[in-house]
Amino acid sequence: MDKLHAMRVFARVVEVNSFTKAADTLGLPRASVTTTIQNLEAALGVRLLQRTTRKLSLTLDGAAYLEGATRILSDVEEVEASFTSARKTPRGRLRVDMPGSLGRLVIIPAIHEFHARYPDIEIMIGMSDRPIDLIQEGVDCVLRVGDLQDSSLIARRVGAFRPVTVASPAYFARHGTPKTIEDLERHIAVNYFTRTGKLMEFSFERDGVVQEVKMAGNVAVNDADAYVTCALEGLGLGQTARFMVLPHLRSGALVEVLGEWRPALMPLSALYPHNRHLSPKVRAFVDWVAELFEGCPLMQGEDIPGYDCGAEAKPKTVPVAVDSVAMDQDSACLCVM
Repeated sequence: MDKLHAMRVFARVVEVNSFTKAADTLGLPRASVTTTIQNLEAALGVRLLQRTTRKLSLTLDGAAYLEGATRILSDVEEVEASFTSARKTPRGRLRVDMPGSLGRLVIIPAIHEFHARYPDIEIMIGMSDRPIDLIQEGVDCVLRVGDLQDSSLIARRVGAFRPVTVASPAYFARHGTPKTIEDLERHIAVNYFTRTGKLMEFSFERDGVVQEVKMAGNVAVNDADAYVTCALEGLGLGQTARFMVLPHLRSGALVEVLGEWRPALMPLSALYPHNRHLSPKVRAFVDWVAELFEGCPLMQGEDIPGYDCGAEAKPKTVPVAVDSVAMDQDSACLCVM
């Protein structure tokens, strides 16, 4: 029996508290995971897990074995990582998750550069705004916007942006253009709600003073692309990242207002579990994302009013396919393409 393999399988079963989830994240048949644990228990002569139809729990022997196995696996991973780093060839499957708009408009249009640099990494990109349990779902790294909640993860800030306040010309024709924060009392917004149903307030900052405004509205959504579409349809004012609405600002389909009251800075962070800290493939991806964002002032929080990131960008003519839909160069921030 391969003892290291058995330790890895056992540790993953405990991490995700499920034979099925462990099999999925390890890329193994469930029967293989079950057999591995049974053979390990037989070899050790003790029961490591108490199994019921509803849950798994460690026995006292299982807890002691897990402590030792975790230490051994960590040492092995550190040694392997040092040699991998020395060869500068990160490899293997990397599973990441990020907001859909960030992935579709910024990361995926440049992903060919990541593959050119790291051809031995197979990357799986999930796109969602929902909270992810990285251990349970077998995700190596997530990109998230805003203040961080989970202190159990390692976080590295890789960028930032300031949202812009926008609406369509049709909306302004019906409701007028707000000139001050006080004018917002007479306006409606497209609201964004969190997974708990809480509506996000508009945020403004001027001379170091942050002011939050609760906006009335007829429509609320929980998807960034749908949010932009609602603003384009004239359903209200919106606050969103400039990189998401650049083509619409260029075309005049959306117009920025309240430029003197710039929305508060939104940090962009990469988060990953402690047990992924030494992984060369995770480090490679996070370093690449940080480098990618450094190429655009908008992704570093340097949101200069009226700045057009595409003005000095080199023309790109190669479209990128996303879910079989081609995206051309006018669909995203050209600084990072």
